[in-house]
Amino acid sequence: MCFSASASFVTAAVTGSLGIAALIRAPQRQDLLLAATPLLFALHQGIEGLLWLELAHGPGRPLAGGLTVLFLLIAEAFWPVYAPLAILLIEPDRLRRRLIRGCLVIGLCTGAVLAWWVLARPHAAAIVGGHIAYLSEDRDSRAIALAYLVATVLPLFLSSHRTALTLGTIILAGYVVTYLFYREAFVSVWCFFAAAASVAILGHFEWSRRQRLRGALS
Repeated sequence: MCFSASASFVTAAVTGSLGIAALIRAPQRQDLLLAATPLLFALHQGIEGLLWLELAHGPGRPLAGGLTVLFLLIAEAFWPVYAPLAILLIEPDRLRRRLIRGCLVIGLCTGAVLAWWVLARPHAAAIVGGHIAYLSEDRDSRAIALAYLVATVLPLFLSSHRTALTLGTIILAGYVVTYLFYREAFVSVWCFFAAAASVAILGHFEWSRRQRLRGALS
């Protein structure tokens, strides 16, 4: 969350609670990755909350450097792999699974490149205009940005699950709004919109639970 430490911690608490509720409602093993997504959002927001506290004491603190790298690894290298895998596991349609598997391959390659980039180059974070901006060397990232978008968003639109389409709409809208209005703190604000998708994930598993109960009663 890009607005304050307290906002990050509140978001972490809310999304973490949603994640626990979703896991309780997850009926099968293949649902666990999707159900656990809000918990990972919560972890991510918690890391940034700690980073806010460190940056408030001034630049150059060692813990701030470690938190910056950890936050960027999750944001840039982890999600391109996790997102398509979570959708692939719940998708029943064979053709759609093949397409999503292709997105997963793209995500693995993208995640590997971005992990190397995060670990091999210097990075810093600073509070700029009420946001955390992540500062690093310039890079020509258009191809990587497109690959990241394909890996994290396209599987949601390829899925036969209506909830996945809702998630894709939320995340894509967040991507566009963040890019247009918060470009200097893109990585940070973008994750706030991703956290907002936790409500849709819980709604998916709650609806599935109620459908199973109705089936059992009938």
